[in-house]
Order: sequence, then structure tokens, then C-alpha cells
Amino acid sequence: MSEFALTRPKRLSLPAVAAGALLLGALVVGTVFGARLGGLMVVGGLLGMVLYHAAFGFTAAWRVFITERRGRGLRAQMVMLAIAVLLFFPALGAGSLLGQPVYGFVAPIGVSVLFGAFLFGVGMQLGGGCASGTLFTAGGGNARMLITLVFFIIGSLIGTAHFAWWQSLPAFQPVSLVKTAGTGGGMAISLALFAAIAAFTVVMEKRRHGQLERAAKIDVGNRRWLVGPWPLLVGAVALALLNFATLALAGRPWGITSAFALWGAKGFTALGGDVSQWGYWQSSWNAAALEATIWRDITSVMNIGLMVGALIAASLAGRFAPSFRIPLRSVVAAVIGGIMLGYGARLAFGCNIGAYFSGIASGSLHGWVWLVAAFAGNMLGVKLRPFFFKASASSIAPVKGS
Repeated sequence: MSEFALTRPKRLSLPAVAAGALLLGALVVGTVFGARLGGLMVVGGLLGMVLYHAAFGFTAAWRVFITERRGRGLRAQMVMLAIAVLLFFPALGAGSLLGQPVYGFVAPIGVSVLFGAFLFGVGMQLGGGCASGTLFTAGGGNARMLITLVFFIIGSLIGTAHFAWWQSLPAFQPVSLVKTAGTGGGMAISLALFAAIAAFTVVMEKRRHGQLERAAKIDVGNRRWLVGPWPLLVGAVALALLNFATLALAGRPWGITSAFALWGAKGFTALGGDVSQWGYWQSSWNAAALEATIWRDITSVMNIGLMVGALIAASLAGRFAPSFRIPLRSVVAAVIGGIMLGYGARLAFGCNIGAYFSGIASGSLHGWVWLVAAFAGNMLGVKLRPFFFKASASSIAPVKGS
């Protein structure tokens, strides 16, 4: 055997390549556009890893409660929200965090939010995931979710075209629990609501099954933290902490879908279209984002980081194996669901992350309204699933953690 054969370096593994790409990308973005933006790309990567390894989904958790009255996933969401509120409200009440001004996602409540959240809820069940679910499962190698993502972007673009008309419909002014009830009062109200929802799921689950579902025991040895899976509650805690890290670095909470609207607009513009006269793009904030590179956009950078983080997690777990053999009905559901997700998110001022998670963490009443309307949409979506999927409506979606 030649000396060359003995000393030939091993081929780089996919996890190493993906991790290197994330760190290199964060370094370049941080150098060119600012250290905070580079740090946010790393936070996005960590979010992707947490979502994948903990299989922390919103769509499946809601569907399982609707169809089977199993509430473990919903209770984990309440834990996540409770931790976020305890972290967010003092900072939002003070108006600054670590010397940087911070603000929450607080939006009006009206017809647009109700219809948009309901439509988003239906789209969750047809598309097979929410906003975070679509990103991390697509990044983790699910080819069907790439279809959902493409039409999520298209739906978001269409939503910006109609945005001004929807905002002309009746609506109440934004309401912030932090401002109306104070930091302490807002936390007390929020925690009481979380406890009430968790208690309701316990009652409903025991009424149906006689006892609560026991979580599968997971070995949390040294290697398990790399390859997964992680306990659901670990995911809940980690997501709350990483959203708070986003607040500290970006000055505002974690969001996802505004980037989809931006990507759609830039793609449409590249094809010769013009969105500058659409009401959504005439605000100074959105107009500036449209003119700049996406690498200056916080949400875009975090979304890209999230997908790469999910790729790292999937490859570490040995689950990155994209398959393009997708049933036609499933493709149709992904197309319809993706458009509903994108359109609904624009009308409702966000998705399960920007409106539900970060909205409630910001003390916004619209986050609670979004939850009720989106859950109602999920109930309809569950009933529609049998038309598109061979499995029963109560089955888990064909995507991990969706």
C-alpha cells in the first residue's frame, strides 16, 4: 500500500460540512453586516437543531389533541410560553435589555387577524406543518415540505398584494398586557391563562383515556445531545431561551414569515414584476427591506440559519435522506396548504411563531385571538385531511414534528 493511501484524509461528513457552512456564513454576515446579525444566524441554527431534535411541532400537537385528546404537546407549549413571558415582560416593561432598546410584536385585532389566523390553521393541517415546522422539516430533508415552503412564499406574496384592503376592515387598536396591566399584572394574567389551558388538556385527556400519556423515556447521555431525540420539555425550555436571545440581539422577538413575503417580492421583481405600489411595501420599514439585500434582513438570516441547523441535526441523527416519491394528493395538499399558510400569516400579522409564540410573549392580546382562530382552523383542517392523505385524520403528519 502506498504512503499516499495511508495518509489520505477522510472525507468530510455532512454534519461537519453543514456546521462549517453555518459558522462560516455567520462569520461573513457578522463581518459585513454587523456582529449582532452574525450572532442571530447562529441563534437561528440552534433553533433549527432544537426544533428537529425535540420534534417540537405545533401542527401535530394540535391535531393529536383535536382527534385523540392527548395534550402533552399543548402542555409543553404552555411551559414554553410561561418561561418566555417571565423573561420578556420585565425587559419589555423596562424598554431595554442589555443596553439595547427592545419592543414586542403587538398588533391590532380585527377581521384581518381572525380570517388570516383561521386560514393559517387550515393550512397547517393540509401543508403538514406551521412556519417553524415547514422550515425545520424542509431543512431536515423532507422533500414534500419544500413544496409547502415554495407555495408558502407565493401565498405570502399574494397576501402583501391584498394587505391594504384587509387592513381597511374594522379592527381594534393594539392591546399590550405589559402596558395595560403592568409587568407583574401582565405576567399574572398570562400565567393564569397558561395554567387554565394546561388544566383543561389534563381534564379532557383523563376523561377520554383515564390517565395522562406518559412520555417515552429518553436516554440523555453525552451522545444523545448530538444525535437526538430530546425530551419535549427540553425543547420547550430551549425555544423560550433562544427567543429571549433573539430579543437581546435583535431588539425584538423571533419571527419567520415576513421573510417569506420579502423573498416572494424579490423573486417577483426579478421576473419583471413591480410590488412597490402595493400598500404593504409602501411602509418605510418594508420598502427599505425590499431595496436592501436579504442578508441585512434579520428574519431572512435567522430562517437560513434555522434550515442549516435542522440539516445538521438531521444528518447527525442519520435521518437526512430526501425522497421525491410523493403521492399526487399529498403534493396538492402541500400546494393548497402552503398558499393558505402564507396568505393567512400576512393577514394575521404573523404565524405560530411571530403571532402566537412571540405575540403572547410580547403581551399582545392579538396573540391570544390568533390562538383561538388558528385552533378553529386546525379543527377544519383535520376534517379535510382524509381527502388528501391515506392515513386517518388522527394520524401523525408524514413529517417529523410537524
